[in-house]
Amino acid sequence: DGNTVKKLSIDLPDSAPVATTGRKDSWSLGEGQAPEDVDKPIDNPPLSTLLIERPQSGTVTVGDITFAAKVEAKDLLRKPTVKWFKGKWMDLASKTGKHLQLKETFERQTKIHTFEMHIIKAKDNYAGNYRCEVTYKDKFDSCSFDLEVKVESSQAIDIRSAFKRSEGQEDAGELDFSGLLKHNQEHKQQDDTPEVDVWEILKNARPDQYEKIAFMYGITDLRGLLKRMKKMPKEEKKSAFAKKLDPAYQVDKGGKIRLIVELADPTVDLKWYKNGQEIRPTPQRYIFEHKGTQRIMVINNCSSNDDAAYSVVAGEEKCTTELFVKLPIKIVKGIEPVKTTVNERIELECEVSEEGAQVKRMKNGVEVPTGVRSRYRVKCEGNKHYLVIDDASKEDTGTYSVMASGGTSEAHVQVDKPLKVFQDLQDMTVMLGQPIKLHCEIFPGNVPGRWYRNGQLIQPSDRLNIIHRALEIETSSLHDAGDYTFVPEGYSQSLSAKIHIIPPRVHLESLNFPDNTVTVVAGNKLRLEIPISGEPAPRVVWMKGERVILDSGHRVHAETYGDQTSLTIEVTEREDTGNYKIVLQNEAGEATASVKIKVVIPDPPEAPLVPVVGGDWCSMTWEPPKYDGGSPILYFIERKKKQSSRWMRLNFDLIKETSFEPKKMIEGVPYEVRIFAVNAIGVSKPSEPSKAFTPLVTSEPTMLVVDDVTDTTVTVKWRPPETIGAAGLDGYLVEYCIEGNDWVLSNKEVTEKTKYTITGLTPGCKILVRVKAINKAGASAPRTLQHSVLVKEVVEPPKIRVPRHLKQTYTRKVGETVNLVVPFQGKPRPKVTWIKEGNPVEPSHVSIRNTDCDSIIFIRKADRNHSGKYEMTVQVENHVDTAIIDIQIVLPGPPQCVTIEDVWGENVALVWTPPKDSGNAPITGYTIQKADKKTMEWFTCIEHYHRTCITITELVVGNEYFFRVFSENMCGLSELATQTKKSALIVKELQMKIPEYSDHDFKEPPKFTQPLINTFAVAGYNATLNCSVRANPRLQPKVIWMKNKITIFEDPRYRMFSNQGVCTLEIRKPSPYDGGMYTCKAINDLGEAQVECKLEVKGFTFFELMQRGVPLHLIDKYMNESKIV
Repeated sequence: DGNTVKKLSIDLPDSAPVATTGRKDSWSLGEGQAPEDVDKPIDNPPLSTLLIERPQSGTVTVGDITFAAKVEAKDLLRKPTVKWFKGKWMDLASKTGKHLQLKETFERQTKIHTFEMHIIKAKDNYAGNYRCEVTYKDKFDSCSFDLEVKVESSQAIDIRSAFKRSEGQEDAGELDFSGLLKHNQEHKQQDDTPEVDVWEILKNARPDQYEKIAFMYGITDLRGLLKRMKKMPKEEKKSAFAKKLDPAYQVDKGGKIRLIVELADPTVDLKWYKNGQEIRPTPQRYIFEHKGTQRIMVINNCSSNDDAAYSVVAGEEKCTTELFVKLPIKIVKGIEPVKTTVNERIELECEVSEEGAQVKRMKNGVEVPTGVRSRYRVKCEGNKHYLVIDDASKEDTGTYSVMASGGTSEAHVQVDKPLKVFQDLQDMTVMLGQPIKLHCEIFPGNVPGRWYRNGQLIQPSDRLNIIHRALEIETSSLHDAGDYTFVPEGYSQSLSAKIHIIPPRVHLESLNFPDNTVTVVAGNKLRLEIPISGEPAPRVVWMKGERVILDSGHRVHAETYGDQTSLTIEVTEREDTGNYKIVLQNEAGEATASVKIKVVIPDPPEAPLVPVVGGDWCSMTWEPPKYDGGSPILYFIERKKKQSSRWMRLNFDLIKETSFEPKKMIEGVPYEVRIFAVNAIGVSKPSEPSKAFTPLVTSEPTMLVVDDVTDTTVTVKWRPPETIGAAGLDGYLVEYCIEGNDWVLSNKEVTEKTKYTITGLTPGCKILVRVKAINKAGASAPRTLQHSVLVKEVVEPPKIRVPRHLKQTYTRKVGETVNLVVPFQGKPRPKVTWIKEGNPVEPSHVSIRNTDCDSIIFIRKADRNHSGKYEMTVQVENHVDTAIIDIQIVLPGPPQCVTIEDVWGENVALVWTPPKDSGNAPITGYTIQKADKKTMEWFTCIEHYHRTCITITELVVGNEYFFRVFSENMCGLSELATQTKKSALIVKELQMKIPEYSDHDFKEPPKFTQPLINTFAVAGYNATLNCSVRANPRLQPKVIWMKNKITIFEDPRYRMFSNQGVCTLEIRKPSPYDGGMYTCKAINDLGEAQVECKLEVKGFTFFELMQRGVPLHLIDKYMNESKIV
């Protein structure tokens, strides 16, 4: 039954042989024997068991059949991906339609995905090998199955009547078997048996005789006959091979491959070929073996040169195969040993040379299970592969290995029980010669262990004693310093500590000086005492630079006694400033330290400040030096011009005050001043110069008046001072005072404007205002109002100041923008309203924005509805002012109808009616245009025409015209124009006698003016053949293309063009099979001509032809022909 679902479960044993190709979905082109390798076992790539029910091979007799695959979804987070293939790589997802359907279902109760492939009305060409692939994340499973389609044997028919073409039938290539049987039954009633058995004649005839035999027996459907002949079973000749080579083999680089054939007759001579060259046996490379009827060729140590096409010839018969040499997968980075404890996470990482490669993971020589319920997880990220154990146990201890085709990596994993540590080893720092004792407490307490120093095992000695988990050293030495480790037996955990032997040391921290810098006043005595330590007592050397300070020095000498050393300078001088180095040496090592001594005189004062600057004087102040050297400080001052480098002393008598007033300076010139401190020790360095200052004189502001008064603010304005100093004016300060109170500064920041508003005032109070001018010299004398100001706002009646262009009607065209600004005045701030024809203006149609002094009306895109009179009202308390703005939006419409009244000579009379809509403005005229019917390009005949009828003159005789009319008003032309429905043809009658001429006969037979050229083409890239032919008439010559003297007819791989006598044949993606002699023949009534050329196509290998989808029978035919050639 064709509708029965075929199901089959297939168990794949671990020892199943691997196919010859290294693809994940293994494939084979025949039933040949896989290559055997006795020296190196071939591992099978692991498949995940995703399929719980696999599709089963089936047989159908031209009907429907269904294949089903089932996947369990209990451990899957999402739906798996399923693909159906026919052959090796034909994805059937793109072939669904009338004869193929793919369905997916999911049963929620059982949690099983069912995937079905339904083939409807299977034909004999549907037979073959199919494959189902299931993928989910890094899991993969596949299953192959076969479909066999049986065709019912046809009864004997009368071939002559069956393949006669019916009337009006163009092509009977596809034979209708049901109609053929009916026709055959009717024919049997008339004639029971055919007179001649044409089938036998055709079977025994050569293919080039088929057309002659069909013509002889009245068979007109030659194409249907050929298709029928192809479907007939052929009598197979007895082959010399009992078993041929597989179509393809694959071997790893460096491996061994065995090519095996079986002969039907063992006495037949056999020869092996590689790429057409005969192979001679060699002891190391090619070995020929004979086992009964089997003939074996062994290729040892395969390399990339062995990747070729091989063939074996037995008598006159030949079979071929393709050998692919695959590079081995190498392990770039191997797994590393791991030591851990129970319940920890283990992650073994390795890196291979190729992404997506298959690797095998082993534990103690047994493959690690990686199923859904396995405690081992596998992760792949590009070239990196991971084996993860989330919760390690004692049983996970062992040797793990990763195997690839090009190498193996292994490492040991040790999982121990956790060790409890009650007391860990402690780091110690001891003096040289002191005892050392290390001790730890662990559980269980009876666990023995070993001690290591710097990774080397420690053995007990006279000075070193080991008691269980304690290590004791009586007298420490320099060799005892290092890292100590205690390793309990049977555990991977260890305890560590570090022993440090103290070398000699200089204790500079006892000085309590910042940055180890000692500061002393010149002339005083300095004695530094610094503690030192070290066993045995170190030798001490003091140095300044490269000079050693001796114990016998007079002014400077060093001493060492007990646990300290000292440096003494009897009278310090400025030259004693510098870095002093202390060097300590003994058997434990060497230590160095540095001390910086700084001999000082009084510090310079800070940079002086200049708070007040006058016309030719200034006042300056400064702070005393931070350090005075223990003696009273006096000062002297210097001054210079900023652009000069020469300083001038101002006071020859020293002063003790910290302020001074320099005088006799030039106005407008910038100056700088600095200070020197002097005491009994000496003169200090100069202070930093002050900021540059300029003596300036500025008068008070002028014409101070009140500009505005409100309930809480007063606005005043003034003019700049009459006299301004050389450096200009920085700004103004405004002050005010309420009668009877002090002055208050209104602006904390200087304002540069000559107008200012005082805010935050109390209504009804009276204030006085004054203004000061400010520059670098300070504030000028103030300018004060003569009278006090009452803080109370004055009411000002509103007044609308309509612009002149708005006093008349404001006209705009439809679609334009309207933006009108109407200023007004009034106090306090007036209230503004807009009304159009008695109704408030809609904000959605017209935007209105009001400020203190104007109102803006804005229309983004004007429309006819915006036309009208807008009334603006401004109100302050009881005072009101109004204004009317007349806005008119205009656009004329086109005339209603334009007709052609009369056509005579070169003249046309037009009449039209005025437009129905004048656009809110009177029509001022019309514009008339004409257009030739051939080009329909419009040209203006006349503009600003006032009447509704016109006569257009001076038209071109023989042309046909259309006319259109635009209306016009004060805003311009209408958007559309009215066009005449009919055209006007300008005709002029002319009488002339046409002379009679005899026609010249230009006919000629075909002649090729450019022949074909021999061409070399590359397989897979389109090739073209070109030639040119001349004949008259041009359309009469028939062009025929032939390949090897056989006409090319409706072959989709060829495209033929003929344009202006240039003939082109395009060959789409040619293969070597398309090479040969090509001929172009041109025929007309006067004769024929032909040219030819040779086309050679560079060939492909068997694998490249398979990748390009060439059918197997064509590949076999091409390979046989190429070998013979």
